[in-house]
Amino acid sequence: MRTVTEHLTRILDVAVRPAPVRVAIADSQGLRSAEEVVAARPLPVFDQAAIDGYAVRSVDVAGASEASPITVPVVGEIAAGSRQPLRLQPGQAVRVAAGAPLPTLADAVAPLGWTDAGSARLTVHRGVPSAGFVRRVGEDVQSGDVAVREGDIVGSAQVAMLAAAGRDKLLVHPRPRVSVVAVGDELVEVSRSAASGQVADVCSHALVAAAREAGAETNRARTVGGSAAEIRAAVEDLLPASEIVVVCGVGGGTAAAEAKSGLSELGGIDDTRIAIHPGSAQGYGRLGPDSVPVFLFPSYPASALVLFEVFVRPLVRLALGQEPHRRTWTARLTSPIVSPYGRRSYLPARLLREDGGGELLAQPLGVSGTHLLAVLAEVNALAIVPEEVTELTVGEQLELVARGRG
Repeated sequence: MRTVTEHLTRILDVAVRPAPVRVAIADSQGLRSAEEVVAARPLPVFDQAAIDGYAVRSVDVAGASEASPITVPVVGEIAAGSRQPLRLQPGQAVRVAAGAPLPTLADAVAPLGWTDAGSARLTVHRGVPSAGFVRRVGEDVQSGDVAVREGDIVGSAQVAMLAAAGRDKLLVHPRPRVSVVAVGDELVEVSRSAASGQVADVCSHALVAAAREAGAETNRARTVGGSAAEIRAAVEDLLPASEIVVVCGVGGGTAAAEAKSGLSELGGIDDTRIAIHPGSAQGYGRLGPDSVPVFLFPSYPASALVLFEVFVRPLVRLALGQEPHRRTWTARLTSPIVSPYGRRSYLPARLLREDGGGELLAQPLGVSGTHLLAVLAEVNALAIVPEEVTELTVGEQLELVARGRG
């Protein structure tokens, strides 16, 4: 039996790397840049007013105060976006809007609140230093500044820098494509009424949602029967358009044997049991000419979601250039739990804060049946029980990974 750590190491040893694509900068957010972008122009490209006010020469209003204001004539007005050049003469002022280009010779802007807002003559009640309330050429971005480095995760600041650099597209590493297919002759689509002996395909929907939450592009394939030929055909069709394929309903038994047989010619599946609970019976291989990671998971949604969280989500996050593992939290148990010896258990739990903002509490959920669907809606964390621990009592501390907490 292989440990969880050993199995995860095997999976992450060969990282998923989708080929870079060029996208609009609006679509690049959250993705990893595949190129370095250097600004070809400064921002601003001209000296401009930072606020509404009056463009002046600072020397002309130096020393102005409430007790001793200075009055100068207003000789014009410049709106934002104006292309009409205007030259300021000594001892004059020009009304300017925020973002408007400064007239020649002006080196400062007197804010409206420091003046009487006159239209023909302006009285200034406070002196303005040189460059006061002015955005100088290149103040935000200089030509040659690096807007985005290769490998950077694009956020709102990077999008702003790209726009400032005059770039509307960026070469990025795209989201990995995760395809999910459910196997089982008994499965029907959730929109159909299940006849006797049939069950709705819940698991594939759950896994697609988990993949999307992890940041992947997703594809839910149609359900297929449990024969080796059907499983092989379905997976083979998905490989060219996927970085990761998850097959649910084939964690063990006859279905797993059929899957292993059908996929043997595509590269083979390693079905060594993993020392994890739930879901020790599973399979993993890298199939097809591109060695696409393929996971064989059980049909129980709760078990499959645990396996996705532990083994597939880190692969998706790594492909996105993100930290593959969630932060762990330590909390105190509110009720006892048991765990099989020799397996690392990931048990559904609710992470709570003690009344009054005290310590974190871990409330186990559905420990008598980890596959129960009713538990899923209440779960916001997985309690981790180490391999050598078989029982934990009320009040003991344990680690958890919590969704939505990093």
